[in-house]
Amino acid sequence: MNWISISKREDLPKNREGVIRAAAVVLSIVCAGIVIWILGYNPIQVFPSMVTGALGSEIRLQQTILKAIPLIVTSLGILVAFKMKFWNIGGEGQILMGALAASYIALNVDGLPKPVMLLLMAIAAMVAGGIWAFIPAFFKAKMGVNETIFTLMLNYIAIKYVTYLQYGPWKAPESKGFPKVANFEQNAIMPELFGIHIGWIIALVCVVVVYIFINHTKKGFEITVVGESRETARYAGMNISSIIIIAMLISGGLCGLTGMIQASAVEKTLSVNLSAGYGFTAIITAWLSRLSAIAVLFVCIAFAILLQGGTYIQISMQIPASVADMIQGIILFFVLGSEFFLQYRVNLPLWNQKVKEVA
Repeated sequence: MNWISISKREDLPKNREGVIRAAAVVLSIVCAGIVIWILGYNPIQVFPSMVTGALGSEIRLQQTILKAIPLIVTSLGILVAFKMKFWNIGGEGQILMGALAASYIALNVDGLPKPVMLLLMAIAAMVAGGIWAFIPAFFKAKMGVNETIFTLMLNYIAIKYVTYLQYGPWKAPESKGFPKVANFEQNAIMPELFGIHIGWIIALVCVVVVYIFINHTKKGFEITVVGESRETARYAGMNISSIIIIAMLISGGLCGLTGMIQASAVEKTLSVNLSAGYGFTAIITAWLSRLSAIAVLFVCIAFAILLQGGTYIQISMQIPASVADMIQGIILFFVLGSEFFLQYRVNLPLWNQKVKEVA
């Protein structure tokens, strides 16, 4: 008899789903607390400090929202691809290519009013991000090339190309040898609303648009069907190659929009560091949201609180960055692990038999 067997859950009641998620959060906090205590810190002080560091003042709250904005938009882009079971690991490169295209417009087009300039930058960024995603989509649709490796490798091409521009042709003459692209003019910088750049409005609009697209449009339905069963989609007469390409154009376009937001509102120039790992982090948040556009909003805010709180305790409590990263990793490990138990049932036949014998 097997010691352990795993079977797919058919349907899990909402109350049990909530219990599993809550248990994962509690266990993650307990485990992280034990690690913090072993390392010589007081977990009773560390965890409240993380919450305070993310939400405790207007400035801290603003920093948390600034981290949530690129996560939300990028996660929505990743969601569209993952909904189709196209494993887009290239968000990082698509962000950078979007930033590059937006920066080209900002640095080379003069005399436009701010709304027109920002709109032109956004369009250029989405087109560039979409094209960068189109490349692996085309090879996947036509030749069956592995998209995971393809999209991952394109990240490094984008990173190196932007690095080349920053250190070479686009380096500002007034930077005195420092590898820096010239700052944008004022008409290429996003305005603020309530002390935060209007990227937060764009993020909310994207959540609504992606939700409607996935759940209430024909193309969104086709993307979902292709993700669930390509044979069913083929039997229904759907053009799978076309659906893959369209979905990836949208996915890359959203990631490219993130690049424009970061370049215009945060860096105010082109920098190889502006993606800040959001393309990879968005893979986690998209999965945690269970590929739901509405859930992406709340998951990304929660994740931003975790990131900002981790940054705060490094400064306020002199906790090394490695410890803060470890806390984040432990919490993520348990939360992501709970997804397994939501989808699969773990059975212990031998243990169950012994319990029956004792009973």
